[in-house]
Amino acid sequence: MKWPPSVQASAARLAAGVLVLLPLALSAQQTPPSPTQPSDWRQANDAVGAYPRGHADVLKWERAHPASQQAPEAAVPGTAVPTLDDAVSRAWLPHPELARVQSRLGPQNVQAIASGRWEALDPSLQRRVDDMGELLEVAAQARKAWLEAVAARQTVRHQQTRLEAAQAASELGQRMVAVGNWSRLQLSPWLLAEASARMDLRRASFAAAQAQTRLIDLLGLSGVDTALALPDRLPDVPATAVPDAELQQRASAIQAQLPAAEQRRNKALAPTAIAAYQTAHALALDSRDVVLKERTFITEETVLHYNGMLKSVWDLLDETLNQAQATADAIAAQRDFWIAQTDLQWVLQGGTPDRFVSLAGGEQAPTAAAH
Repeated sequence: MKWPPSVQASAARLAAGVLVLLPLALSAQQTPPSPTQPSDWRQANDAVGAYPRGHADVLKWERAHPASQQAPEAAVPGTAVPTLDDAVSRAWLPHPELARVQSRLGPQNVQAIASGRWEALDPSLQRRVDDMGELLEVAAQARKAWLEAVAARQTVRHQQTRLEAAQAASELGQRMVAVGNWSRLQLSPWLLAEASARMDLRRASFAAAQAQTRLIDLLGLSGVDTALALPDRLPDVPATAVPDAELQQRASAIQAQLPAAEQRRNKALAPTAIAAYQTAHALALDSRDVVLKERTFITEETVLHYNGMLKSVWDLLDETLNQAQATADAIAAQRDFWIAQTDLQWVLQGGTPDRFVSLAGGEQAPTAAAH
C-alpha cells in the first residue's frame, strides 16, 4: 500500500527514534542505582536526554533523515513479476492450449484480461469463444496468487518492525527488574508482547513462503526459480467502488449469454461476489483512512510528547507496536479488496470461484463460494 506521506514519515521517524533512543535507555540501566543515579523510571527517562544524541539530537537526526532519503531495500533476486499483468501473462505460458483461445480473442481482449479490465469484454465472447473460461480461470488464479504473495511479503516487514520494538521493550524491562526499579509483574506484559510479536512474525514468514511457492508453481517456474522479485507493496485501493447499478447490469448481461444451468449458478454467485467486493472496499478504506490515519496521529503525538519529556519510552514502544499492527491489518484489508475485485470480475464473466474472501481480517482463511 502506498501510504499517505504523513504515514510514511511518521513510521520512519518513529523507527529512527526507537533505534537511536533505546540503546541509550538500556545503557542507563546497566548498573545498579546509586545515590547519584535516578531511582525511578521518570528520572531514568529524564536522564536519557542528558546523553549525547538524546532528545534534542534525535530531533536533529529526524530532520536530516526524512523518509524520502532512506536507502531503498535491497532487490530480491529471482524472476521479476512486478505487476499483475506480468503475473497473468506468465501464468498463461505453461498452458499452450490457451494460445488458440488468445488468437480467437484478439490482442485487445487479451490485454484487457491481463490488465484486469474485464468489464471491457463483450459478454457474448463467452458464447462465441470456446475455452475462454479456462483462460479467465488461469488469469484469476494468477492475480490472486500474486496479490497474496506481495501482501504476505509486505506483512513480514511490518511484523519484523513490531518484533524489534517488542524485543527492545522486553530487554529494557529486564534491565529495570535487574536494578530493582520494576517488579517481575510489571515486566510480564512486555515479555508476552515480545512472544506474541515473535509468533506473529513466524506465522507471517511461513505464510509468505507458502504464497511465493504457490505463485511459482502457478507460473510454471518450479525447478527454475526458488524466489521471485516482487514489488514492495500492493496497488492502491481506488477511492470509489464501481456503482451497484453498473454491477447488476453487467451480471444480467453475462447471464443472458450462459447456458441455463450456468445461468442459475451465476445468479446464485453474483450477489455474494458483489457484496464481498463492496464490503471489502469499505473495509479497506476505513482501515487505511480512519484506523491507520488515527493511529498515525497518536504515534506522532506520542513522539512529540516523548521529545518534550511528557511521555516515557514505554509509551513510545507501545505505540510502535500498535502502529505496526495497524499497518499489517491495513495490508490485509487491501489484499482482501483486490482478491474480492478479482472474484467479482470473474463471476461477471461467468466464472465460478471456489472460494470468496472471508473479510474476517488478518490471515483468516477464505470462505467457500456457494454452488
